[in-house]
Amino acid sequence: MPGHRTKGFCASAVALVLCAMAAGCGGSGESVGGGKVVLRYTWWGNPDRAERTEQAVALFEKQHPNIRVQTSFSAYEAYKQKLATQAAGGDAPDVMQLDYRQIDQYASGGVLLDLARQKAVLGTGEIDPGLLATGRLDGTQYAIPQGRGTETVAYDVKVWKESGVPLPGRSWTWSEWADAMRALAEKTGKPGATDPGQSEDCFEVWLRGRGKSLYTKDGGLGFTADDLTRWWTFTDKLRREGVVSPAEQTTQLDGSVENTPLGRGEAVADSNWDAPASGFLALIPSGVALAPMPSGEDGTPGQYFKPSMFLGVGANTGHAKEAAQLVDFLINDEQAAKILGATRGIPVNESVREEIEPQLKDFDRTIAAYQSSLEGSLKDPPQAPPSGDNALQTTFQRDYDQVSYERMSPREAAENYVTEAKAELRS
Repeated sequence: MPGHRTKGFCASAVALVLCAMAAGCGGSGESVGGGKVVLRYTWWGNPDRAERTEQAVALFEKQHPNIRVQTSFSAYEAYKQKLATQAAGGDAPDVMQLDYRQIDQYASGGVLLDLARQKAVLGTGEIDPGLLATGRLDGTQYAIPQGRGTETVAYDVKVWKESGVPLPGRSWTWSEWADAMRALAEKTGKPGATDPGQSEDCFEVWLRGRGKSLYTKDGGLGFTADDLTRWWTFTDKLRREGVVSPAEQTTQLDGSVENTPLGRGEAVADSNWDAPASGFLALIPSGVALAPMPSGEDGTPGQYFKPSMFLGVGANTGHAKEAAQLVDFLINDEQAAKILGATRGIPVNESVREEIEPQLKDFDRTIAAYQSSLEGSLKDPPQAPPSGDNALQTTFQRDYDQVSYERMSPREAAENYVTEAKAELRS
C-alpha cells in the first residue's frame, strides 16, 4: 500500500533519472524541479498505522514546503528483507523505521548516520536518558526511539466471555496461561492461541521469567540447549493437544496481524506487541483486550518496556538536515503525536506524552491504560541484541517449524539452533 504519494513517487522517479542524466547526481534524498527535496521514508506496520502516518507526513510537508516525502510500508518480515537488500546495495532510505534488533547490525555496518551531527534540528532533551541510550552503539547515537511498547496477550473479548472461561487478571504464570488456553480450546472448538513456540520474543519472556536472558552482556548466548528444549517441549505438547495453533497456521505468520490465527478468526488469543495489536480491531470489530504476558512460576515477570521502534537516517542520504527534521517532527511535534496516537507505542517525548495521553481515544487509550497497569512491576530491558540476532529470528522460526511438523524432536531442534546461533554470533 504506497499511500497517497504513488503518483508523486512516479513523477519524482522520472525527475531523478533526468537529474542523473543531466548533472550526474545520484544517491538517496535528491532534489527535483524547483529545488524541492525528496526524502524516502519507510516503515513496517498495518493499514491503520499507514493511514495515520500519511496524515502526519502530509502535515510535515505543509510545514516544510521545500520537502516532499515518499512513503512506503510493508509487513514486518517483508520490510526486514527489503531493508537488508537496500542496505547491502548502499541504497538505504533517507529515514527508516528500525527494530531494537537492527540497531547493532546497521550501525556497525555503516548504514546509519551519526545523529549527534544534526542536534541543531533534532531535539532529544524530552526523552528519558535510559530510553534514548538504547539507540546508541559505542557511544554514538545512531537511532532515536519513537515509542515505548511492551508485549501483550491480545484476545477476542466476545469469544472469551462467551466461553465462560475466567478472563485474565493482572498477572498469571505460564502454567496458568496454558490451563486457560486448554479451557478455551475445549469450550470454543478452536485453538486458544497462536503457538508461541515459533516466537523468539515469547521465548525471551519465558527465559527472563526464569532469571535468564537471550544474550550475555558480551553478545554470547544467555541460555543453553536444555533451556530451549524445555520451552519447545512445553509448546509442542500444547500443539499436539490442539491447545495452540497447528503448524499449517503458524508457518503462515509474516509479522502482520492479518495472518495470525486470531486475525483470521482461527484462535482466541495472540501474543504480540501492544502497538501493532491495534490492527486486530479492523478484523475483530466486537472488541480486543490486552492481558499481560505470563510470568515465571514464582511470579518473576519476563516482559519489559522497550523502545517499540526507532527512527534512523541513512548514512548516504543527500539531505541529512531535512531527514533529521522529519525525525524531529515525528518524535517531538505535538500535532504529529495526536495524529499518530499509540500506533507506534506511547510517545517518548515526555511533554508530548503528558499532553496527549488524556486525549487518547479508542484502542490508543487501551494501550496507555495497559502500560500504566504495568508501571513499577517490570524489570529493566536488556541491552540491544548483537547484530547476529536479526538473522537468528528466522533461524529460530525455521527450527521450530521442524518441531511443529514433527520432523525433529524439541531436543534435536534445540541443539541444532544453539549450534547455528553460536556460529552466527562468532561470525
